[in-house]
Amino acid sequence: MSATDRRVRDVFIELSDTLVADFDIIEFLDRLADRCSELLDVSACGILLVDHFGALNLVAASSEEARLIELGQLQNLEGPCLDAFTTGQPAQYADLRDGSSPWPEFTAAAVDAGYVSVQALPMRLRDTTLGAVNLLSRQPGPLTPDTILLGQALADAATIGIVHQRALARQEIITEQLQTALNSRILIEQAKGFLSHSLSVTVDRAFALLRTHARSTNRRLTEVANDVVEGRITLSP
Repeated sequence: MSATDRRVRDVFIELSDTLVADFDIIEFLDRLADRCSELLDVSACGILLVDHFGALNLVAASSEEARLIELGQLQNLEGPCLDAFTTGQPAQYADLRDGSSPWPEFTAAAVDAGYVSVQALPMRLRDTTLGAVNLLSRQPGPLTPDTILLGQALADAATIGIVHQRALARQEIITEQLQTALNSRILIEQAKGFLSHSLSVTVDRAFALLRTHARSTNRRLTEVANDVVEGRITLSP
């Protein structure tokens, strides 16, 4: 295995490590931007990611110049990343100086910064596109098919990591909500038992007292149950 092959392997392993407790998506995407610039032999890389409202946002860039160019795409609503995100397909232009680019505002900013060719790759998983990776080069000409394949593989690997991390986060939220519900039910049962014993009423009557008090005071049933158990309030039959 060559040094280049080993480096590619190491980067894919690095991008797959989203299970760490302190996972930070911004740091993760900053790393992706740097690795794309390194492995794909391009001058700069920018990454746009869609938010919960369906709008693209700049989340990472390998240089300040690339960051400003990506912000220009978003401001002017044109550019290769927007096309790659919308279509789910790569968008490229081999020489932005030829005067026929479909993105005039983007082209002017890129060329002014010294970038003369561009390749945008969608960040996709099956039918879902989460964003796009923009590869900027100071040299004209298209990227080789092998380079594009490697770039798309990096983008896809990062997308899988993000989707996986989001799924884990949702699962954690669901688990926390379930545990909260279970804890609340235990607390309510304790309050029902306490009232049934202290007031000499049935368990059903004790629950009715809890519910009536909660509604009349516009409080959560769990809060009232906790106050009863802790002795902060006293209910009458």
